[in-house]
Amino acid sequence: MFYVYLVILAVVLALTVWVLFDTKKLSLQITAAMVIVPLLLRLLMIK
Repeated sequence: MFYVYLVILAVVLALTVWVLFDTKKLSLQITAAMVIVPLLLRLLMIK
C-alpha cells in the first residue's frame, strides 16, 4: 500500500511540474511551485 501511495504522489508531482513549465500565467506558476515543495518533501520522506 505504501508503494501505491508513492506512485500516486510521484504522478501528481510530475503533473504539477508539467503545469509549472507549460503555463504562461505567472499566478499559476507560483501556485504550482508552492504545491511542488510539500509534494517533493513527502516523496523524499522528509517531515
